[in-house]
Amino acid sequence: MEIKDNEFQRQFETTINNNVLLSVEYSLQERKLFLTRVNMPEGFEDDEVIAEFLKEILAIAEEKRLKVVPVHPKAAAFFKKNPQYKELLPPGIRI
Repeated sequence: MEIKDNEFQRQFETTINNNVLLSVEYSLQERKLFLTRVNMPEGFEDDEVIAEFLKEILAIAEEKRLKVVPVHPKAAAFFKKNPQYKELLPPGIRI
């Protein structure tokens, strides 16, 4: 899965299948990456694709040594389902 970091719009983007655009909006503050919104087309509910997209974003955050704060409910649910990523949460944040 190829991910583009659109710094102008502050979102990670990827296209899947028939040019379906998925994006995750973010805010970057004090070495923390806040995942503020998950954008997907109406009717798109493929949780496996969204999980893979979030895994790739977390790999980017880990590479840049950023802590991740999941603000959007889908991002928070991903952290609940995947406890191996809890080390990316900043101190004091529990999900």
